[in-house]
Amino acid sequence: MMTIILTACMISDPNVCKEHRMPIEGDMDVTQCAMAAPPFIAQWAEEHPEWQFKAWKCMPGNLNDT
Repeated sequence: MMTIILTACMISDPNVCKEHRMPIEGDMDVTQCAMAAPPFIAQWAEEHPEWQFKAWKCMPGNLNDT
């Protein structure tokens, strides 16, 4: 299992930033995760309009959402 770690900041206060973790089911490596991540990030951005994502990465493991 892989986890997308998305760093996002509030649009109303760009100094307030937070990491959001999204697990991706399936047997994949970091490269495959990176290729699969954009739709997950787009969905997250649509569901959280008050946040603007700044960076993201894929990490192995099942990390709980923060």
